[in-house]
Amino acid sequence: MDETLTGEGQALAGGGEMRLRLLIADDHPIVRDGLRAALGGEPDLEVVGEAADGAEAVRLAAELGPDIVLMDLRMPGMDGVTAIRRLSGTGPRVLVLTTFDTDVLPALEAGAAGYLLKDAPPEELVRAVRATHRGETVLAPAVAGRLAEALRRPARGKLSPRELEVLRLVAGGATNKEAAASLFISEASVKTHLLHIYAKLDVRDRASAVAEAYRRGLLTG
Repeated sequence: MDETLTGEGQALAGGGEMRLRLLIADDHPIVRDGLRAALGGEPDLEVVGEAADGAEAVRLAAELGPDIVLMDLRMPGMDGVTAIRRLSGTGPRVLVLTTFDTDVLPALEAGAAGYLLKDAPPEELVRAVRATHRGETVLAPAVAGRLAEALRRPARGKLSPRELEVLRLVAGGATNKEAAASLFISEASVKTHLLHIYAKLDVRDRASAVAEAYRRGLLTG
């Protein structure tokens, strides 16, 4: 790699001992192996641990004290966004490395320092790791575009307490008639609440509304 080392890389090349300690969190072993191979050859980087899900990433971060956590988002058990929230303010910076460019806002709001896609070239990943350690925000070009698009949209309204009640019942499998009976309102009112929910969550149907609500943390369990 012909990139000139900066910061910690220069220190190590000049005889210093500082190396950036990295923790990789991804549920696919082949991805973890590839990342270890791509990063482990750099003189200023050291992979100190691997996690297969968010919960393990949080536990290992506390045990190993990495400088940076490379975090996938869609993992079984505790997902990446939840893990980022748990890690926020505890020491390590989190650089998201994922296949999808659709979860950028939740990840950044949770405390991620950057967001890269898994198709990034190894040299771009290495630069991003070093930039993240310097306190810079790193965004893949496609992610930056999606973020700008999201910020240009009008702010979406928050769900009212009644709308949340309707959504919880729908998430539990209730029909409009059952939701109306449970809340002592008419079916027409339930349908109106659902239309408002769809508009606020920017979705088109019940299933998408429930999925989006879980993604945003409006529903739990």
